[in-house]
Amino acid sequence: MEVIMALFTKCILSEKEVGDGIRISVMSKHTLNDGVTADARISNNSYDYHCRELAPSLGLIGDYYKRGLSWEEFEFRFHEEIKDSSIQIVLKEIATRSLSENITLMCIEKEFQFCHRRILVEECKRLEPRITIEHH
Repeated sequence: MEVIMALFTKCILSEKEVGDGIRISVMSKHTLNDGVTADARISNNSYDYHCRELAPSLGLIGDYYKRGLSWEEFEFRFHEEIKDSSIQIVLKEIATRSLSENITLMCIEKEFQFCHRRILVEECKRLEPRITIEHH
């Protein structure tokens, strides 16, 4: 029986499961909506690595959450941010690694459709078409 590895996405508040593999937080900060107060629901046990460079810029986050930026504009701007060569290198590494072990990208958003982690895994799929993507 062939074992298929995958690139997963999940809310960081979800229970840890063996199948998650390496859990990577792609949040800029682990804070409440004020951006300052630590979110007590998120601990170092919630994730294995914190990859801040895969988070939207603080300006983009502020425009979306505090200044009413549409999701469509957020998506466009985030796509522009992840074109950066250093981010592309990280995404390619994640995509390639997910061919041999499970990796889960995590953020606070529960709705995958309206979370930047969807954009990240779509970019990983573009960089490495052989990967399998699953959402939890």
